[in-house]
Amino acid sequence: MGACMKVLVTGGAGFIGSHLVDRLVQEGHEVVVVDNLSTGKRRNLNRAARFFKLDIQSWRLERVFRNERPNLVMHLAAQMDVRKSVEDPIFDAQVNVLGTLNVLQQAIKHGVRKVVFSSSGGAIYGEQEVYPAPESHLTRPLSPYGISKLCGEQYLSYYQRVSGLQTVSLRYANVYGPRQDPDGEAGVVAIFIQKLLNSEQAIINGNGRQTRDFVYVEDVVEANLAVMGQDIQGTYNVGMGEETSINDLLRILITHTNSTSKEIHGPAKFGEQVRSVIDSCKLRQELSWEPRTELSEGLKRTVDFFRERLS
Repeated sequence: MGACMKVLVTGGAGFIGSHLVDRLVQEGHEVVVVDNLSTGKRRNLNRAARFFKLDIQSWRLERVFRNERPNLVMHLAAQMDVRKSVEDPIFDAQVNVLGTLNVLQQAIKHGVRKVVFSSSGGAIYGEQEVYPAPESHLTRPLSPYGISKLCGEQYLSYYQRVSGLQTVSLRYANVYGPRQDPDGEAGVVAIFIQKLLNSEQAIINGNGRQTRDFVYVEDVVEANLAVMGQDIQGTYNVGMGEETSINDLLRILITHTNSTSKEIHGPAKFGEQVRSVIDSCKLRQELSWEPRTELSEGLKRTVDFFRERLS
């Protein structure tokens, strides 16, 4: 990675963004955070980062770029709830399409060298034809969220062609870990853990045989750091490449929380993918990135985090 850079992280008070900010600060980079705190939390903010409470759709974003002059932008701010995108596709597009476009235009106008975009490996491919899905897999998103992320990727490659901006799209699998929001609709790991620790009943949507590729937040952060280098561009999947059913996930969590909770199933959610797992060989081969955290270990660390927060 070499020299210190000034990095602007949008969504830097959020779950993944705040972990990324911590690592960038640790590596000696100067970090600027833009977050509207709609889902991000002030307590997640790193003190060493300069913070602007702003929406990425705002005209005020220009001032941040003009005054701060970042070399690199890590764009994580998003509407990231698949179900909310189904209920309110216009809001989803405002944040994920227009917000991203605003970030890109400011980046070009103010001489940013590279933009790294957090995309979605779960939502972009839709029902897969190949398991795990490589980056070349057809993209047929099943939700407005998946469509808006794909749209963001397309804008990135457009600006790369017309302006010489370097761009990377990271297609994250299902990210979990400390600081994940247990109160949203997304983030099944955090939701389950909170329920189990509070001795409430965790409800599985449908038969629970739907699978996801769960990847620990620290591993995702390392992927972001790996693509900061000079000429790295393009699209990379970031996942474990392992399918875990929601039933198995709950079983592991029941063990880690010593819960007496039973497996209870509720109605299936409309538009939910049956199987989702992505292939990260490209990232492994080209940038020697390795996910270091096995699911059981990552879940244990996450449970410990939530247990501490409750005490």
